[in-house]
Amino acid sequence: MERVEVSFASGGEQCAAWLYPPDGVPKPRPLVVMGHGLGGNREMGLDRYARRFAAAGMAVLVFDYRHFGASQGAPRQLLHIARQRADWHAAIAYARTLRGVDATRIALWGTSFGGGHVLAVAPDDAYIAAVVAQVPFTSGLSSALAKGPISMTKVSAIAAADLLIGPLRRRPVGIRLAGRKRSGALMSASDVPEGYGRLAEESPRYEPRVAARVAFSALFDAPGRRAKSLKMPVLYAIADNDSVAPAKSALRAAERTKHAIVKRYPVGHFDVYFDDHFERAVHDQTEFLVSVLRP
Repeated sequence: MERVEVSFASGGEQCAAWLYPPDGVPKPRPLVVMGHGLGGNREMGLDRYARRFAAAGMAVLVFDYRHFGASQGAPRQLLHIARQRADWHAAIAYARTLRGVDATRIALWGTSFGGGHVLAVAPDDAYIAAVVAQVPFTSGLSSALAKGPISMTKVSAIAAADLLIGPLRRRPVGIRLAGRKRSGALMSASDVPEGYGRLAEESPRYEPRVAARVAFSALFDAPGRRAKSLKMPVLYAIADNDSVAPAKSALRAAERTKHAIVKRYPVGHFDVYFDDHFERAVHDQTEFLVSVLRP
């Protein structure tokens, strides 16, 4: 399947993206905009989903946030929530300029931290046709409590050091993205090193640390609060054994969503990216998107 390298402007810099134009589908076509989660880039498992969606007749745009992957932005590995959501808006605007794309049939697909982004961004655009939020980050407080007090204390200390020392040294203090339970990592649970590590192995561009200051902004971020404002159909793909983005918080968001469809899987946060669990999740998501994005 053809995959085209493209880019679009966001905040005065360029975001790198892959565009998947479906073959043999009458124009104008629906399009799915896709973005990754915490510290992730487009090379980490997203191609598998994009190819399935394109094979089902949808164009797909998969992008890297600024400061990550192949996109511009300095310093590198700066995880800034507002900027990442601005990148989503820029990606949507760019998608609407593409020849052969139906601007009224654009869907958003986000996973993990990106799943929170799509819940936060979609209410700002009245013309978004559908949303897929896979294992979505819906509450920073819920995710922090799941880490436990030891890990929270370690992460807070590193984040404080970044805020205090980072500006003096003119580069951020880094914090590990993935670690075991009680570790000083943003994601810390027994299944995190193997699950996130498996995704990281797919990307030559992956870097294991980000600017630690994001820990404080993430703690007070709660995309699930915007659920009542979502007017379009939303598919919540929830992992019942999620150690990173607790299922209870995602289910509460789904209950507040007017047109919610909930798919639950008896797996952990990272299982949906691989093997049979991926097959079940992508089947459900493709079926949902095809049904909602029909002309």
